[in-house]
Amino acid sequence: MPWTNLNIQAIKKNVDSISDYLTKLGAISTSIVDTNLNKSNEELIFCEPNNKSHEYWKNNTITALFETKIDIELVKVALQNKFSDENLSFHTSIVQDQDWVKLIKSQFFPIKIHKKLWVIPTWHKIQDKKAINLFLDPGLAFGTGAHPTTHLCLSWLLNNVNENNTVLDYGCGSGILSIASKKLGAKEVFGVDIDTKAIEASQENAKKNNVEIFWSNSQNKKNFKVDIVVANILSSALIVLAPVLASFCKTDGEIALSGILKPQEKLVKKVYSKWFDIKPSTTKEGWVMVIGTKR
Repeated sequence: MPWTNLNIQAIKKNVDSISDYLTKLGAISTSIVDTNLNKSNEELIFCEPNNKSHEYWKNNTITALFETKIDIELVKVALQNKFSDENLSFHTSIVQDQDWVKLIKSQFFPIKIHKKLWVIPTWHKIQDKKAINLFLDPGLAFGTGAHPTTHLCLSWLLNNVNENNTVLDYGCGSGILSIASKKLGAKEVFGVDIDTKAIEASQENAKKNNVEIFWSNSQNKKNFKVDIVVANILSSALIVLAPVLASFCKTDGEIALSGILKPQEKLVKKVYSKWFDIKPSTTKEGWVMVIGTKR
């Protein structure tokens, strides 16, 4: 059975009201994203410094899904009448019923981080048997290797992890950085996250890759120190967690921080310079990795 997909461009003040009204008009589901998502003028508002959570963007795209029996033209008229203070614009498309699992799988391909390192969904064949291959499927937790921040971290780990290292992956998500560290030869790897679902996902992914990693919730007390700390999380969290992450790193150890946009780089460096000698950053598609050596 096909569905009708209705996209609506809306300003911040009307977003909640329009979304609620769409449900009254028969929408099966609604979602809201920044109209400028993944563009250079994307707004970062959730859990970022100096921004309140649960706000909306200046320009929003509301997506509503309807059964095809609903007259979308009448829905548009109803919206225009109720929200006459805003010049709403619409885009309608038809969503065909299909094998959604197959469709999702078709969107994920093996990712070449370097000639020595690949991230491969389990339904794909190994591209290079001589390379280090990480088997990882998209799931509940962040980290498939596709995002620039994950790519930055993996590239850095590839060049910095050796068999004598102990590694802490703080905010491990899918466990991709922990698993990569272990496959790159790290002696011991600790994966930490506050989300129990992320820990479960990490454990499952570690099994797929036949590696042993010590997983734990960030709320549990930890007394270890490691040679390398890597954290790919929001910059606001990195700033708050700076004393904690610094405490886990040995003297002369390395820290690699990502999840940082270029405008946030200076503040993150300033905070971490209290404990670390900051090195030149690496960048990818507007995202930054801040690197330092523990004094």
